[in-house]
Amino acid sequence: MAIWLFAFGYFATYVPYSALTKAVSSGAIGDGPVPGVELLPVSAIASMVGMFVFITAMRWWKHAASARLGALRVPRPTRYTLLSGVCTAGVIATTTLAYTFDGVSIVFMMLMMRGGVLILAPVVDVAAGRTVRWFSIVGLVLSLNALLVAFLEEKDAGFGLTWIALVDLALYLSAYFVRLSYMTRFAKAPDLTLRTKYFVEEQMVATPVLVAFLAIVAAIGGTPFADQVRAGFTTFFDRPIVLTTVVIGLCSQGTGIFGGLVLLDPHENTYSVPVNRASSVLAGVAASYVAMLWLGGRGPSTHELVGALFIVQAILFLTVPLALAARRRPASPAA
Repeated sequence: MAIWLFAFGYFATYVPYSALTKAVSSGAIGDGPVPGVELLPVSAIASMVGMFVFITAMRWWKHAASARLGALRVPRPTRYTLLSGVCTAGVIATTTLAYTFDGVSIVFMMLMMRGGVLILAPVVDVAAGRTVRWFSIVGLVLSLNALLVAFLEEKDAGFGLTWIALVDLALYLSAYFVRLSYMTRFAKAPDLTLRTKYFVEEQMVATPVLVAFLAIVAAIGGTPFADQVRAGFTTFFDRPIVLTTVVIGLCSQGTGIFGGLVLLDPHENTYSVPVNRASSVLAGVAASYVAMLWLGGRGPSTHELVGALFIVQAILFLTVPLALAARRRPASPAA
């Protein structure tokens, strides 16, 4: 049941990450509203540092492949974990871009992204020849229903899905498909060392690639998005919220760490992806309550609470059958 410990870690880091991002971007703390894109450089750098500190503290570098550099042996990714890490950076970048398009509902883009990944899960399992158990399918359907409830709440607002938003969504789902496919092929196995190796090699690529991408965008400039990224590398350091943004970056990396460990769980993707998405949805509801009590905003809507109920039901279907099976399993004879 370690997957649920990782899911709780995802939940516990996503709540402060989401609440603090909302507080900073809305101007509830600091010297005024800040565009979300402007937060990216500092938060991405903090995430990168947090990743290196975490892997070092866990003493996991030894699990990665290595290459000789003079008298030293340094960890390196394989070609598959390199591409998976690039895809992870792409997921972060396309998620951020999705929230910057004019005339496109942020909630709608979020629902399309989460729902798309849920649909990809059984596709990847079938392509890999993995068995999909009945309770995984039930958990998947309940998770999709939770997103459908939120979709119905937003339908009257108008979604305004533009071609650039469709391209962004396609890139996001393509990156997730490659990532899940490589995880399934090379890491989703009972061997803990194998999963740790994949995790380290993927993580050591993802945030450095993201920081490099942001630096290139800032250097090129020429668009409002690029100008905001450049401000994140320059004038942002004059703001009083720099340390808060560092905390946001560390919490973001926490979601990346625990979310990655959930996806690497040996269970089929039709099981692990709904666990990952369920943690995200419940964390969003909890963050809404935090924002209500802290910032005076509105709490979760009725639709959001109904969606959370579907998620709780999904969690029950994903946990109870395995727990019952474990209880029925005969005990090992004493040595």
